[in-house]
Amino acid sequence: MTKIKFGTDGWRAIIAQEFTTENVARVAEGTAMWLLRNHPNNPSVILGHDCRFGGELFTETVAKVLAYHSIKVFLSKGFVSTPMISLGTVKYKASLGIIITASHNPASYNGFKLKGHYGGPLLPEQVAEIENLIPDKCSLDLEGAKMPGQLVQLIDLETLYCKHIAKNFDLKAIKRSKMNLGYDAMYGAGQNVIKRLMPEAITLHCDNNPSFNGTAPEPIAKNLQEISLLIKNSHKKKGAKIYSALATDGDADRLGLFGSKGNFVDSHHIILLLIHYLVKYKKMKGKVVVAFSVTPRIKKMCEHYELELEVTKIGFKYICGVMIKEDVLLGGEESGGIAIKGHIPERDGIWIGLTIWEFMAKSGKSLEELIEEVYAITGSFAFERNDLHLSEEQKNKIVGKCKQGQYSSFGKYNVERVNDLDGWKYFFNDTEWLMIRASGTEPVLRTYAESSTQKKAFDILNAAKKTLLEQ
Repeated sequence: MTKIKFGTDGWRAIIAQEFTTENVARVAEGTAMWLLRNHPNNPSVILGHDCRFGGELFTETVAKVLAYHSIKVFLSKGFVSTPMISLGTVKYKASLGIIITASHNPASYNGFKLKGHYGGPLLPEQVAEIENLIPDKCSLDLEGAKMPGQLVQLIDLETLYCKHIAKNFDLKAIKRSKMNLGYDAMYGAGQNVIKRLMPEAITLHCDNNPSFNGTAPEPIAKNLQEISLLIKNSHKKKGAKIYSALATDGDADRLGLFGSKGNFVDSHHIILLLIHYLVKYKKMKGKVVVAFSVTPRIKKMCEHYELELEVTKIGFKYICGVMIKEDVLLGGEESGGIAIKGHIPERDGIWIGLTIWEFMAKSGKSLEELIEEVYAITGSFAFERNDLHLSEEQKNKIVGKCKQGQYSSFGKYNVERVNDLDGWKYFFNDTEWLMIRASGTEPVLRTYAESSTQKKAFDILNAAKKTLLEQ
């Protein structure tokens, strides 16, 4: 049998190749063994799936295996987002949360994510323990197994989540602001929430489409041209102008944001906006924890507000590990996964989007005006990313050269220093840098760049691509 290995955020594989009911059952049994060892007294699990193909089948498989081992299962009705599972784990005081999702991966993938009792990613050392307990074959005969009603209880996590949002946000203030707002669910699991809480919002791709219409549900600029165009066209009709739009990924734990001109606002800017809002406007304090790929300008913002800053390896599980032990104001990643104080230690795209909209409503300022407030502290900048789809041989060759320190320049950009905490960050000066990192879940080499303008950031990426592929 295939050795199952969890990546940066759960186990992911292609449906019907490695991601089969047999392999899902194996992972479920390893999880059951871990639960019985670590939560021997009445262990319980919150369980659900997102909008992907086979979600219900794979979820039922997990439920049968867990129930076979006398573990109580709270099974969600219909599809749910990852934050709903994490919140449910806390609210029901469950031992563990499990969601069948491959997050932002293409539709051919599905996955298995684990959530701790505290409502965030299970910590790396605990995931490793479960990996080591995964058997070569599940002991349960899946064909003959039935769903034992006494151990499996249906619950409504979507309503639980919506009530939690309504309790924690001033939704009336957002509505009173008279801002037209947009939301692109990318056919993902957040599609019902905005429709329920903000029915006046203009929505896109809020219907069931397990293929995601052929686009990977990742909220990055190139995948969101339709919502950007919708914002631009809204200016042509009196009173129809869209002031901001939110997009969330397949399991709604990550976000992308747009301003009133249809301009994409990346996670670096969102993180800076959040720190600015939480500290200056809401008078909150706490440590800031960000992943290695986030802009160094976070340091300037933290120095300005006298906040402690910690940089972790890439993967929200590392950020979560700090959040559950210390007083953390914000934890964030470049990829759009952000958590803030007052919620669970979990990425939540809708929660963060609503926080920014609340900031706009209560300040009476546009997103662009608020970003200018941030720039007054950090200086203006632009960030861009380019994913290089390479063969394993090409990817490994480049990674090998990075490890050996063979890159001293990329075109006209000369390297002054390198940081290799998780990947390789090549600094050309204090404000320009390039990062190279192999994806932990896809056959992709990711390149990231920051400079003073978008044009210059793209120039760095193009120079890097040329250097990496020519050698």
